[in-house]
Amino acid sequence: MNARPVKRSLTLRGHRTSVSLEDEFWQAFREISEEKSMALNVLAAEIDEKRGVDAGLATAIRLYILAYYRDRARQKE
Repeated sequence: MNARPVKRSLTLRGHRTSVSLEDEFWQAFREISEEKSMALNVLAAEIDEKRGVDAGLATAIRLYILAYYRDRARQKE
């Protein structure tokens, strides 16, 4: 497990940006985009649009991942 965030590039609506996430979050983010049949950049843009001004993109992605897996766990109950 690598606890240090790794900086990776994304393209959001034609603009390049970088986001630092831990490897485990990147893996979960990729898995979610595959499950939803969405390109990673499209999912990131969707999250970016909804995040508001109080949270950075990396935080918004982490919270999205948490909510996604919580919802899946509730559906299994």
